[in-house]
Amino acid sequence: MTPDAKLLRRAFFNRDPRIVAHELLGKLIVRREARKQLAGRIVEVEAYLGAGDLAAHAAAGHTPRNAVLWGPPGHAYVYFIYGVHYCLNISCLPAGEAGCILIRALEPVSGLRNMAEARGLADLELPSVRDLRKLASGPGKLCEALSITRPRDNAKDMLSPKSDLQVMSDDFRVQEVAVTQRIGITKAAELPLRYVIAGNSFVSKK
Repeated sequence: MTPDAKLLRRAFFNRDPRIVAHELLGKLIVRREARKQLAGRIVEVEAYLGAGDLAAHAAAGHTPRNAVLWGPPGHAYVYFIYGVHYCLNISCLPAGEAGCILIRALEPVSGLRNMAEARGLADLELPSVRDLRKLASGPGKLCEALSITRPRDNAKDMLSPKSDLQVMSDDFRVQEVAVTQRIGITKAAELPLRYVIAGNSFVSKK
């Protein structure tokens, strides 16, 4: 992660989730803890389109649980799944309209040893790609690596300079984006709303 990385602007997320998802690839999720800084590059995401998307949490309507999805944009929506894992999403669209991006996989950039310890994998041989893949190549893994939980992070403004969980850009250029059907869901699974950096070694599934 370069020292001149900058927070994304609110307007970046104030758009159709499909556009945001494509352009979010290559950006950074950054966790700050005291003097520690952990960062991973976004290599895989899925777009969720709001109340009309049967796979989206917003399909249930506006509830206390999913309130973050309805805006404002750029906030963390964290939920617990299968009674085991947390998943990180970032809200899109203007306040009052539901939409989000699920962060599915990161390529570890900094704080690798801290990520490994958070995952209970302190004995990994870093920085081998084989072992690095074990850190954040899935939505549950990346949340564990960055200590992201619903009690700690849900509704957090990821664009605030005061936040300890941020989304930033260091002007990394993505060469090619591949688009596939979303995975791990049953409803509206046929929609081509999963975006990955083509050829990247850290995506959750080839």
